[in-house]
Amino acid sequence: MTANPVVHASFTIERSYAASPARVFAAFSDPSQKRRWFAEGEGWEIEQFDVDFRVGGHERGRFRFQGGPPITNDTVYQVIQPNERIILAYTMTIDGAPISGSLLTMEFVPEGTGTRFVFTEQGAYLDGKDAPIQREEGSRELLEALAKLLGEPANAAE
Repeated sequence: MTANPVVHASFTIERSYAASPARVFAAFSDPSQKRRWFAEGEGWEIEQFDVDFRVGGHERGRFRFQGGPPITNDTVYQVIQPNERIILAYTMTIDGAPISGSLLTMEFVPEGTGTRFVFTEQGAYLDGKDAPIQREEGSRELLEALAKLLGEPANAAE
């Protein structure tokens, strides 16, 4: 038994994008677009980023931040409803040690000519190596990177 318990938590981030649901969905379904906003960034070295975007398909990423230990993200797509919803399960490790397992639901809701995007994560954060607040902050940063890809103004989060 480990000294630190598993922390279970969920959080939801909602934001509006001026882009249509189809355009926002494409940023997730097209591997080259997803790589640009999800994997590439200042200080990140990408060792692997493979996407098989289909139900039962896997997304595998291996990264390092500023030369640090390897971080992995292993995803399995559970539900894909084009332009409406993606549900996936993913695990993360740092230097081979598991830090979390999560269920992530993303909803692409039409809002005028744009999209209301609802991002809900239910996670199990392990052994004090990750925490819900850190994951939420990281998710907000990723959604800002998505906004830039879509040509949106910064900090449109609600």
